[in-house]
Amino acid sequence: MKKIIFPLIGIALLSSCGLFKNYERPESLENITEGIYRDTTSMTAVLESADTTNFGNTPWREVFTDPKLQALIEKVLVSNDMQKADMNIEKAKAYLTISKLAYIPSFVFAPSGELTSIDHSKAVQTYTLPISASWNIGSFGSLQNAKKYAKSNLFVAKAAKQATQTALISAVAQMYYTLQMLDEQYTTAFETSKLWEKNVEAMKAMKEAGMVNNAAVAQASANYHTLCATLPTLQNSIRQTENALCVLLAEAPHAIDRNAFGTYDFPESMQVGIPVQLLSNRPDVRIAEAQLASAFYNVNIARSKFYPSITISGVAGWTNNVGAVVNPGKLLLNAAASLAQPLFMNGQLVANLKVSKLDYEAASLDFHDAVLKAGAEVSNALSDFQTAHLQQQEREKQVQALETATEETLLLFQHSNTTTYLETLTAQQGLLSAKMSLITDKYNKLNAGINLYKALGGGRE
Repeated sequence: MKKIIFPLIGIALLSSCGLFKNYERPESLENITEGIYRDTTSMTAVLESADTTNFGNTPWREVFTDPKLQALIEKVLVSNDMQKADMNIEKAKAYLTISKLAYIPSFVFAPSGELTSIDHSKAVQTYTLPISASWNIGSFGSLQNAKKYAKSNLFVAKAAKQATQTALISAVAQMYYTLQMLDEQYTTAFETSKLWEKNVEAMKAMKEAGMVNNAAVAQASANYHTLCATLPTLQNSIRQTENALCVLLAEAPHAIDRNAFGTYDFPESMQVGIPVQLLSNRPDVRIAEAQLASAFYNVNIARSKFYPSITISGVAGWTNNVGAVVNPGKLLLNAAASLAQPLFMNGQLVANLKVSKLDYEAASLDFHDAVLKAGAEVSNALSDFQTAHLQQQEREKQVQALETATEETLLLFQHSNTTTYLETLTAQQGLLSAKMSLITDKYNKLNAGINLYKALGGGRE
């Protein structure tokens, strides 16, 4: 018998060696991140990630240095969404604890007693006070792979919390800078309206002096009221943005305390260069690979079902019932071991293995797609930041030129007959439009920086 059993056990152990392997990234996915970032100054070249700054690893307090913005971010990081993420982590930890405790025997204390009387005879009392233990060793590798599967799910929960935190930080920063931009636009429009109001009064005085006609005065007045009509719209946008931010903070609608636009900017490293990094810190990429690892261990669990399952059990206790009534009681000891080898399960084991392999292949495709999507988002954010940076530089030059042109046109209109009021009006409108566009360009640059920070998986503790 031994000559048959031991070789069979040896063959089973050798054939199940693959069940104890740890997850390793497939070779087909090893080099997927190379050349994934496009150079912002070339249509064909790619960026070398090894030569750039790791912007995604910068703590969020060093990226968003505005104290009032930091206070808002700290509020949102204790919101309901973050609490739910912590709950999911705790659940994953509980499942991991269950998988670890599967290695430990289970103990049950099950006392029982019986009172027997035959034909009105004296009642006989019997009792048993046993403690039974059962240790399910399981099939080859099943418990180990179950524990690794639970660890992968815990990693997914932690990465999901990071994704929530990154999204919340980015959303608060974007809304805060949106409010600053709207404040700046409102201030610019309001100050310009006061200037244009004075122009209307000046035009009326010039009409009395016979220097301009009624059409010029009416045009100046219409231009002033057109600008005034934009002020309520800007105020409404400010109020709605504040309300949206309050919802994110889980607070009733109220005014948001904030600093002036441009008071605090991104770190200098963000201004002089376009930093990139590999995508390993992005939560969606980390989740995709953790899910791939989970699928890998799930395949191993399905394979382990084909191997024998071993169970060891025992009972120890005190009883006075050992086939006949005995008093006082005696010590009871019992031990047993069993081995169950699946032979025919109606195709369930084969089907489960096939399904788990297909899930693994699907998870591999999801991981591949997640990396490519992440790379595209980083490339887009890099391009957006570079574009906004260049636009801001050119817009600043445009505003300077238009300020000079407006001043000179107004002087010529007031002191000579070489310039018409229409030219003055055109210059004023062009200057206002350029100033508004400059504010938008500054915001677009900030927003692109936020998107880049988010795309690189920034915002983690």
